[in-house]
Amino acid sequence: MATRKNTKASKKPASRNPDAIALLKKDHEKVRGLFAQLEKSAMRGGPKVQQLVTKIDTELKIHTTIEEEIFYPAFRDAVRSKDDQKMYYEAQEEHHVVKLVIPEVNDSDMSGPEFAAKAKVLQELVEHHASEEEQEMFPSARKAFSRSELQDLGDRLAARKKELGG
Repeated sequence: MATRKNTKASKKPASRNPDAIALLKKDHEKVRGLFAQLEKSAMRGGPKVQQLVTKIDTELKIHTTIEEEIFYPAFRDAVRSKDDQKMYYEAQEEHHVVKLVIPEVNDSDMSGPEFAAKAKVLQELVEHHASEEEQEMFPSARKAFSRSELQDLGDRLAARKKELGG
């Protein structure tokens, strides 16, 4: 007895990267998870703390680079309201502040209350920024871009992220 092959699976399009917003949100979740681990270990110090700080530093550098080079300029050019334009500039400045704090965390003795405090401040800055993007910027971007534009941006973000080692 002959059996029919299910041809739906073979006609499935090649898998694509997540759209820009999904990719950026995934990055946010990854960094939040790393910060949660760091918060538990910060007072003790040790090699795990150093590894977490290095990983957070790397993830933040890659993420901010792809946002600043690709997503933010596209957002700035696509939105029209003054509030959305203001959001663009605030996001840029928040990146700037995080870049000022990261060396403080990297250059400190990675154990004890002073380090834990610096790590916590960095965590709060990053989490505040990510929450603002997710609650304000990304909904505006969903309105400003078509689905295919967000997919194309996601492809560009993923390609650049790969170039940067992410």
